[in-house]
Parts: sequence; C-alpha cells; structure tokens
Amino acid sequence: MTFTLDDAKHLDQSDNLASFRQEFYFPNDCIYLDGNSLGLLSKRAEQSLLSVLDAWRQFGIDGWTKGENPWFYLSEQLGEKMASLVGANPQEVIVTGSTTVNLHQLVSTFFHPNNARTKILADELNFPSDIYALQSQLKLKGLEPDIHLIRVKSDDGRTLQEEDIIEAMTDEIALIVLPSVLYRSGQILDMKRLTKEAHKRNILIGFDLCHSIGSIPHALSEWGVDFAFWCTYKHLNGGPGSVAALYVNQRHFGQIPGLAGWFSSHKSKQFDMEHTLSPAGDVGAFQIGTPHVLSMAPLIGALEIFLEAGIENIRQKSLSLTRFFINLIQQELAEYNFTIGNPIEDAHRGGHLFLEHKEAARICKALKDKNIIPDFRSPNGIRLAPVALYNSYVDVWNTVQTLKDIMKNETYKQYENKREVVA
Repeated sequence: MTFTLDDAKHLDQSDNLASFRQEFYFPNDCIYLDGNSLGLLSKRAEQSLLSVLDAWRQFGIDGWTKGENPWFYLSEQLGEKMASLVGANPQEVIVTGSTTVNLHQLVSTFFHPNNARTKILADELNFPSDIYALQSQLKLKGLEPDIHLIRVKSDDGRTLQEEDIIEAMTDEIALIVLPSVLYRSGQILDMKRLTKEAHKRNILIGFDLCHSIGSIPHALSEWGVDFAFWCTYKHLNGGPGSVAALYVNQRHFGQIPGLAGWFSSHKSKQFDMEHTLSPAGDVGAFQIGTPHVLSMAPLIGALEIFLEAGIENIRQKSLSLTRFFINLIQQELAEYNFTIGNPIEDAHRGGHLFLEHKEAARICKALKDKNIIPDFRSPNGIRLAPVALYNSYVDVWNTVQTLKDIMKNETYKQYENKREVVA
C-alpha cells in the first residue's frame, strides 16, 4: 500500500483530538516533534500560571490558604488530577520535587540492604541521572556501586529483553529501578509482568515514568508497583523545570520517609513546629521541602487538557501517528540508510520514534533550519515525537518529505556532525 498526502489529510479530518491543537503555541509555526523532551506551552497552562501570580499579588502570604488554588494544598490537588494518568488512587500520587530528588527520596526510603540482599538492579540503557542517583545511594550506605549496582545488558544497544531482567532478579537484589519507556528507543517494558516477577522473589520494584506519563496508560495500583516517579515537562507540558511527581502504593503508607522535611508533615501538625515529625498518612509523607508554587502553576491548566482528552484516546492517536510515521519512513526513505531503532509492534512502542543514521547530528540541524524540531541523541540517534494533543498527520507527512529532500540533495552536509550544547 502506498501512502499519500491525501491519506494524511483524511486522517486529520477524522481525528477526534484535532481540536486540542489550537490550545498550544507553536514557535515560529514550526512542526514541533520534541515533546518527549519539552512539551509545548498551552494557553491553559499560561493562564493558570498567570492566575497563581495574580493570587500572589492579591493575597501575599494568604495565598497559601486563599484563592482559586490555595498553595498549601496544591501538591495534593494536582496529584489527584494526575492519578488517572498512572492508574493510581488519588492519595497515592503527589506533585513534588524533581525527578532525581524524588528518586533519591524513594531509594532512601525503600532500599534496606542486609546480609543477603545488598544490590540494586537497573539497566545499562537507563537515563544517566537515574544511574547517578543509584550510585550515590549505594555510596551513602557504604557500598561500592561497581559491585552493588547491577545493570542488565542490552543485546542490541536499543532494547532490553524482559527475560534478562527477570533472570537478574537474584537473591542478592534488594531493590529494582527501571524505566517504563526507554528514553532512546521508546521501548515499553511490561511493568505488570516485571512487578509480578519481582514480588515473587520478595523484591521491591519502582519505575521511572518520565517517557511514558501522558503518552501511555498505566495501572500502577492494579499491578502492585511499589513506587514510581516522573517529570512533568515532557508529554505533560508543564513547562521547563516544572515540579515532578511520585507515586507510592498505599500498602507502604505509614513508612517513615528516608529524607524527611517540613512538608513530609501531616497537614494538621505542620505548623505545630514540633521537632518530632508527624508524617502525613498518605503519599504526602514523601514530600521534603516547600513546593515550588510558580513551577507547579502551569500544571493546573495543562492537566485539564489531559482529563478532557482522556489518556486512552491519546494513546490510540499516538499509536496511529507513530504507525503512519513508520510506514512513511519505510516508503520514502528506504534508500537513505536510516535504521528504525524503536519497536515496530504497537504493544512495545511508546510515544516517540528513534531513527539511527551516521549523520544524525547534521540531519537534525538541517531539519531545524527547515522549521522542524527533532531531538538528537549521541552518537547517531534522531528522536521524533508526534504528540497526540498537538501534532497532525500532515505534520508527519511534511516531516518525512522534508527528510527525503534533505537526504536527496545532501543539504545536511552543510552542517557539522556534532551536537549542540543542548542536544
């Protein structure tokens, strides 16, 4: 079957999420395919930020308890809104900290090495920040990262075999931390299966959802996942440096947080100013410091869009967009030595594609000069994220045609084959 521009237009006409595109700002009317790194600003996120600023202007310190979104309860309220995106109970999700701070909090809480179990299981394809945090936590326990951090190997440098992960769940493992979606290739790991296998062996398991939240559905509570953590500036469109979030299964409520702070307190006790912590009885206990209110504010508006669109609808369009993208790449770019590095099967493919080419850095620069925004990953990766809420099928068609033109005319040779400071 040959795909055409008319096919793209027809798919756009029948798209039940098409109206959400007008909610977003597009820099220079570009085709924006980097939402897996930083999502676009929506008009609602802009308005909710301005609303919180206005509350500061109107109320000063009383903004903590007055106004449309009192700041003292904002972390919990946003957690409740986000819970459906991860398949959790509202009291199991809190908006707080940053991705890496939350990982430190969770590992410090749940990693208790003993004589038999002293190791953490991760993987060699994980995002570096997670590995740095795990290495730090091991050092704080007086353990050697080279010995006590086990990283499952990849056969192809792109994906992981779940059988290899399960095989590595030995009697020495105390804790497992894995990505839900691999940040380079977009491979989805079977979180339900891996959680079941970990628990069979009495191992706690948690997931980094940075590249899945807002892109694919989850059922963390149903699967029995012990904990999870994620950022909010990628598919959730919360803005640069927006406050992250975490999930803790309610069976762990009552456990003292490994890293306690003022906002770990039960709300009713926080201003008693006691030197003995009375932790919150739910996930709120895993907060540390004062919430960054202005960096949470855009999420108020951003999450409204997700609740209206529905994560299942978002997933179905995302799969359709990436499937159309793959078909066009195979149809139009076969002679130009691209390798599709992401899983082809719908069940294993997240919200972005991963193309490999030896001239990847140059090709990304050429695309940007054509007003198409990709993401380069060293040494040879091009990540392309057609986001369901604001990208169209015509965007995908035009991107592939532009790629074909760049390769056919070799215009990429005008650029250095090296990354920019921010890839």
